[in-house]
Amino acid sequence: MKLLFICSQNRRRSLTAEKIFQGYIGCEARSAGTESNSRVKVTAGMIGWADIIFCMEKKHVRRIRDRYAEEADGKQIVCLNIPDDFEYMDEELIDILRGSVEEYIN
Repeated sequence: MKLLFICSQNRRRSLTAEKIFQGYIGCEARSAGTESNSRVKVTAGMIGWADIIFCMEKKHVRRIRDRYAEEADGKQIVCLNIPDDFEYMDEELIDILRGSVEEYIN
């Protein structure tokens, strides 16, 4: 299963998610950001690649649907509702991600 994690700048939340879910029970994981100054900026190809797209906030879901409507059509897009209050690999963030994402991939 191919998982794509999206946040604003791809520096903390989505990057943490990629790290913890890469190789998880056979999953492939990538991450990207929606902002122009993202570490890795989301592309149409990434949206097309993913089986499930996990967005950290509703604004990320809107941006994906607006910018990549064709590629996102028919894709499962999940809003995790995780605010930008965590540092990279924060233990609480990892717990929240595991609790939120595992129900979709198990």
